[in-house]
Amino acid sequence: MKKILAIVLAFSFAGLIFAQSVASANPETVGADSAMMSLREVSVDKFEREGSWFVHMSSDDGVIAARLFDGTPAMKEPLPEDEGKEDEDTQVLGVRVDFFRRGLDSFTIMAGRPLPVEGTVKTVSMWVCGRNQEHEMYVMVQDYFGRNYELYMGNLGFSSRKKLTCVVPPSPDGEHGIVQSSVYYGDKPGFKILGFRVDCNPMQARGSYYLYLDDLRVVTDLYDMENRDEDDMLDNW
Repeated sequence: MKKILAIVLAFSFAGLIFAQSVASANPETVGADSAMMSLREVSVDKFEREGSWFVHMSSDDGVIAARLFDGTPAMKEPLPEDEGKEDEDTQVLGVRVDFFRRGLDSFTIMAGRPLPVEGTVKTVSMWVCGRNQEHEMYVMVQDYFGRNYELYMGNLGFSSRKKLTCVVPPSPDGEHGIVQSSVYYGDKPGFKILGFRVDCNPMQARGSYYLYLDDLRVVTDLYDMENRDEDDMLDNW
C-alpha cells in the first residue's frame, strides 16, 4: 500500500512540474531565434582610400610599410548593391615587413578610426593573400562597453588569395563576452572593428614578408533596425 501511495505521489508531482513548465512557456518566443533575424552581408571597407590604415611593429623586430596596389580577387563576388560598380573597387592594401632576425615577432594593421557596424554581427570576413607562410591572423574588435577582444581569423600558410572568416561569439547573458547591444543604453552601434594583428611564425620570420588585404565584410542581423517604426522616438535625450 505504501509503495502504491509513493508511486501515485511521484506521478502527481511530475505532472505538477510538467503543468507548470507548460504554463510558463510563452508561445510568442517559440522560434524567435530563427524567425526574428534579417541577416545581410555588408561591406565595411574595401581598402580603396590611401592613408586610412596604419601599420606598426616593434623597431627591435623589423621595419614595416603599407601602400595601396591595383588588383582585386578574381573569385570575389560583388554584393548586390555593388553590381555594376566594379570600377570603384580596384585596389588592395599591401603590407611589407622586413625582419631583423628570427623571433616571436608580431605586427598590427590598424584602421585610422574604429569602424562601427550596425546590427548584431555574426561573422567577419576578408580576402587575404598570405604568401604561404605559417603566420597567424587575428581581428581586433571592440564591443558595446568599449572592451577590446581578438578573434582568430586563420593561418596564412596558403598561396594566392583566400577568404578568411571568423565567427563572433554571442554574449551568454548580455554582460559578459562580446556584448553588441544593451536595453539599458540605447541603440547605438555596439560593434567596432579596430584592425588586425599578425603573430609571426618564429621559424619563418626572416627576410621580407608581403601581405595583401581586400574587401572587409561582415554578416550582420539587421532585424531590429529594419523593423523599427519610422516615427519611433530616439532614447538620446
